[in-house]
Amino acid sequence: MHLLREIEKFMRETDMPWTKFGRLSVRDPRFVEDLRNGRQPGEKISRRAEHFMNNWRNDHAA
Repeated sequence: MHLLREIEKFMRETDMPWTKFGRLSVRDPRFVEDLRNGRQPGEKISRRAEHFMNNWRNDHAA
């Protein structure tokens, strides 16, 4: 659940729709909805999502 909390926080910070986050981060537009419904992603997918959020923050830092 920690990953989902981080993703929800990121989406609020960036005003990014959940489908866009899933598509850009792990190429799955249903990713966030699946997490909300209990999906437990593997290590590789979790790292991809975290990497995407870190890169986005670095690229869009004011």
